[in-house]
Amino acid sequence: MRYTLDELVSETKEIERNEGIFELETPRTLEVNLNGDIWAKAGSMVAYTGDIKFERERLREQGLGTMFKKAFTGEGASLMRASGEGKLYLADSGKRIIILELQNDAIVVNGNDLLAFEPSIQHDIKMMKKVAGMLAGGLFNVRCEGTGLVAITAHYEPLTLAVRPGKPIITDPNATVAWSGNLEPVIQTDVTLRTFIGRGSGDSIQMRFEGTGFVIVQPYEEVYMQMSQG
Repeated sequence: MRYTLDELVSETKEIERNEGIFELETPRTLEVNLNGDIWAKAGSMVAYTGDIKFERERLREQGLGTMFKKAFTGEGASLMRASGEGKLYLADSGKRIIILELQNDAIVVNGNDLLAFEPSIQHDIKMMKKVAGMLAGGLFNVRCEGTGLVAITAHYEPLTLAVRPGKPIITDPNATVAWSGNLEPVIQTDVTLRTFIGRGSGDSIQMRFEGTGFVIVQPYEEVYMQMSQG
């Protein structure tokens, strides 16, 4: 489209919505009205105003177990603490952003799809060991639990599927965004899919969800960061 400069500013300018600490400035940009601390995905800051400082999550903040997990999951699980007062704008590769309000709830998010959360939310990085050698970079997730806001991301329009007793949901790990905290997915291998030659996307590796809850998938197979070679 063609704009004059005044038209461009008018069309794309920030809109004050006064909706709280997390606001969707656009479907793909999260505005954080910061007055204190929040946790965000490392590298997700695109702009800010005010007096805000950024600090990488220290390994000792999460303990020795997390240190080993980070060694295997690479930078995708890295978080940063944003502290101060001002407006902070976050985004991640143009993905759509969903703001969740947890009310003493728990949700497990693919580590690559967690954008930000309030400090009132307890978080723990977990790695699915059985899939570590099957997918590029393995598969790690972050369990978020408590009361507060969590922002997650997805490519295009996400789809939420209900998991019911006796009706399991099977998903592609590369397309799985998040699931309810009470579910424990099981990794399974589809032998028939493994027989296809030249399939490198990991379609033969699947996640099976059973019980009662939900799972969020995206219409996109996300490629994770390669594991470092020692």
